[in-house]
Amino acid sequence: MPMRPISVSRRVSIHRAVFRLRQLSARLLDSPFCPVVILRASTKMPEGPQLIPRLPKLLKTAAAPFGSSFVRILCALCASVAIPFLSSAQQTQLNIAAASDLKFALTDLAAAYEKQSNLKINLTFGSSGNLFAQIQNGAPFDIFFSADSDYPRKLNVAGLALPNSADSYAIGKLVLWSPPNSKLNPEKSGWQSLLDPSVQKIAIANPDHAPYGRAAIEALRSAGLYEKIKPKLVFGGNISQAAQFVQSCNAEIGILAASITSTPAFASGHSWKIPQDQYTPLLQSFVVPKTSTNKDAALAFLAFVKSPAAQAILEKYGFAKPESLGHPIPR
Repeated sequence: MPMRPISVSRRVSIHRAVFRLRQLSARLLDSPFCPVVILRASTKMPEGPQLIPRLPKLLKTAAAPFGSSFVRILCALCASVAIPFLSSAQQTQLNIAAASDLKFALTDLAAAYEKQSNLKINLTFGSSGNLFAQIQNGAPFDIFFSADSDYPRKLNVAGLALPNSADSYAIGKLVLWSPPNSKLNPEKSGWQSLLDPSVQKIAIANPDHAPYGRAAIEALRSAGLYEKIKPKLVFGGNISQAAQFVQSCNAEIGILAASITSTPAFASGHSWKIPQDQYTPLLQSFVVPKTSTNKDAALAFLAFVKSPAAQAILEKYGFAKPESLGHPIPR
């Protein structure tokens, strides 16, 4: 069936409708040249929760002079585009700085929490010492997960943390690990693996700013091996980089975090848990920096981390539950 030609008066009505919709877009976006409803940040426009209830009334006002179903469809399309974008724009974001040993466990924790909340979590991993220095210099992180308790305590003492927000969340463990194709077998030989003539490089995290590196040095001293193997030590910028050295065979063996060697990528390698009486327990803690712009959301996420469900995820990655869980570190 051929379409009937649009009359001049009809065209005028349509043009007027489009003009009114442009005016509506301008009211939403504070931009007189925007022909469609595409949301952008604007300090002059109302926030999502305030604007969404007003959209039907605004659209109705714009379409009131025109009874055309075409105009109503356009208005509906505008609303369908605007509302999801407004909702997305209001999503709270948490910026989290975390020690590299948490790369896998915290990624799982963040994904689980995002599913149950209107929250977007951005993760930045590095050595605890380097992240601590960034926070000291005002880096905009909402939470700091350290591989020890010293760095959070220092932020507390310096008055750079939200009072009573520092708490322990896990105990990390050291593992001696070699690749699956290596003739070294720390499971059977333990520390003696480091004395094998084939070992030229032993990877650990840099002890200057990585708690796992300091713990590795302490364990080597306790075993009476530090002076013997010291020339063979190679330092990764963080514990993840040290693990990469061994995994890529740039080092024959390494002293790594159990939270990394327990992942599928390392499961086929040879590992030996270093006795915990040979190094100070890696009591890992978090803290909310004073510079956080989402303190309530940060505290809510930390409450989740201390929940049984979250602790089960941490245990899956080789962490132990600390006895001090739920008892904030005093300033």
